[in-house]
Amino acid sequence: MNTENFLDELLKEAEQTEQIQSRAYCDLILKEISNLKSQVDQNTYDASVEIEIINRWLEEKNASLKNRIQYYEGLLENYMRHNNLKTLDLPNGILKVRKNPDKIEITDIEAFLRNARPELIRIIPEEIKPDLNKIKSFIKATGEIPAGVTFIEGTEQFTYKLKQQNKETNDEPET
Repeated sequence: MNTENFLDELLKEAEQTEQIQSRAYCDLILKEISNLKSQVDQNTYDASVEIEIINRWLEEKNASLKNRIQYYEGLLENYMRHNNLKTLDLPNGILKVRKNPDKIEITDIEAFLRNARPELIRIIPEEIKPDLNKIKSFIKATGEIPAGVTFIEGTEQFTYKLKQQNKETNDEPET
């Protein structure tokens, strides 16, 4: 009898040691995930700095070119207006002078609606939408699913929380 108790205690001790080691291994995995996420964040930051440098260089290079383009566009527009031309078809392009359509912008909707004539407004009926939260509460309270509604029960999802980031992450493997 004494031998059975000793073997049971030894087995229990081995199981506890294995559980401690498993938890330690899980903690090491979380630490590695944290390190990898930090590397991803650093890479993203480094890339954004480089992108900003390249964008500034691009703006400087293109600024004088854009000024020259505007100068040439002005020359072409002046030529068309000076010669009262509407369209000029050339080997390297077509020049056109067209009037843009008129636009209306309502700057004060309340003032407009107070004084609007009936033929100047359009009435759209109220929109009816289902209230998903109320439908879910109704189903949970009564167990009855209304016609035209499909109820999909929530499933368990694996999440983990990294202490130094203080935010919960829902990482799902890509399929």
